[in-house]
Amino acid sequence: MVKKIAAVTGGVLIGLVIAFARAGAFPFWGSDSDASKANPPAQQQAQANPAAPLPAPPVPGVHVAPPPQPAEPNAPEPGEKVGVITSFAPLVRKMIPAVVSVNVVQDVKVSGMPFGPQGGPGDDNGGGNDDNGAQGGGGDQGDQGGMPPGGGDPFDQLRRYFGQGGQREYKQHGLGSGVIVSADGYILTNNHVVGNAEEIHVTLQDKREFTAKVIGKDAKTDLGLIKIDTKDPLPVAPLGDSNSTDVGDWVIAIGNPFNVGMTVTAGIVSAKGRILGGDYDDFIQTDASINPGNSGGPLINTKGEVIGINTAIYSRTGANNGIGFAIPIDMARNVMDQLKAHGRVVRGWLGVEIQEVTPDLAQSFGLPKPEGALVASADKDGPAGKGGIERGDIVLSFNGHPVDDEHELPALVAQTPINQKVPVEVVRNGKHMTLEVTIGERKEPQVASAKAETPGGNWGMQVGDITPEIAQQFHLEGTKGVVIQKVAPDSPSADAGLQPGDVVMEINHDKVATVTDFVAKAKDAQTNKKPALLLVQRGGATLYTVIKPSEGQAQG
Repeated sequence: MVKKIAAVTGGVLIGLVIAFARAGAFPFWGSDSDASKANPPAQQQAQANPAAPLPAPPVPGVHVAPPPQPAEPNAPEPGEKVGVITSFAPLVRKMIPAVVSVNVVQDVKVSGMPFGPQGGPGDDNGGGNDDNGAQGGGGDQGDQGGMPPGGGDPFDQLRRYFGQGGQREYKQHGLGSGVIVSADGYILTNNHVVGNAEEIHVTLQDKREFTAKVIGKDAKTDLGLIKIDTKDPLPVAPLGDSNSTDVGDWVIAIGNPFNVGMTVTAGIVSAKGRILGGDYDDFIQTDASINPGNSGGPLINTKGEVIGINTAIYSRTGANNGIGFAIPIDMARNVMDQLKAHGRVVRGWLGVEIQEVTPDLAQSFGLPKPEGALVASADKDGPAGKGGIERGDIVLSFNGHPVDDEHELPALVAQTPINQKVPVEVVRNGKHMTLEVTIGERKEPQVASAKAETPGGNWGMQVGDITPEIAQQFHLEGTKGVVIQKVAPDSPSADAGLQPGDVVMEINHDKVATVTDFVAKAKDAQTNKKPALLLVQRGGATLYTVIKPSEGQAQG
């Protein structure tokens, strides 16, 4: 009986073992288990889908690429910049020797009331600062005390309408940064840092100090090129490609804010193509901290390349609010090359006035979407007029580059070599056409001094045509006429109470519309050696004043 029970029990156990082995609960010996272990997915797929065709046998010597697999969730796209930055220290060690501090000195003469409080040097913002970008020259101004300009000064209106009293002079110190772009000492910085400086001192990271000279400057892009002389090769910052920079890329800014010493800040590219009011604005916006003193310093990508020159911040207090602006290095490189070769920038000229294509205008002109630049007027004797461009044309591309909006066209034209023939695609009455236009040279506004050939005939003022930039600088409403840009101290113009920003409307009851008119009428008045009656516009008011001729006046 015991033997029967044992035999039955053994049979049951053997059956359970075989059942588990077939179910794959654990490996078992035998050819069947080896085959299943070698390729279980294929067997399962064949069992699940017995009608699926078998793959073709491999052909000797021919490589068959595997079928494309779906991308992993959050996987990088082709060409996408990937990587985790744990520290900027290696990048900073590489780049910081090529960044310099720029200290400037200039003599400033200002008029003061014979009564009332006198502001300190901080009153004069002629050097410009990071809040407004390219204004004047002389570096970024720190808080030097004194009463702030404009509102808050009870004597401001008296100064504006009755002229200012005696002259005072002081040394104004400005601060900025720069980046070395060649081993022989060329340094790229801002025009508003070095624009009117009489002395420029450059300090390197290794504490060496040099006196620099201005090679060239360009107010329209707020760029300046200076040079120091040294026998030893200098560290150079490589220039990158700002066009390939994307919103969201990491960047660092290096400079000397508030003269505290070389400082590094980090952030991202917040936006591109920002317009701040200039004809050639195309700023990179960043939240990397930029403060007064950072002007002229580099904005650097994670490859260790300069992609911008820091130039301005948006702030109502002068402190950083996380919105800074840099000049794209692609634009800066073009300007720098011209300054280095010629000391000035030669820009192309098309001869058109343009405006924005709004959605309503796009619909009216038969465009599917707002794009391009609408020609509001075309100079018939200019390149556009001679090339067949007419008022009402919408420029869609220039020299093969698409024109997405009206801000892009001036920069494209300015960078085109003079006398080069370029294709311009326009839409006219709903029809696309391509015109050939030969680019001319943009002439800068004429500037003249009120000087006569005879001794003592100098009025001591400098005037110029009203350009959009000048109108913005002096807060003028119109862009036509002649504006006083400078008034020499102790001159007939200063004695007459004339000020920079006054618009000359008449000389001796004769209307003045251009600088040429002004020079001719001023010369006639100076030749007669008689007092000249001037009608000027100041703010929203007009007033008459008399300039008396005198001998031995300072030249202005």
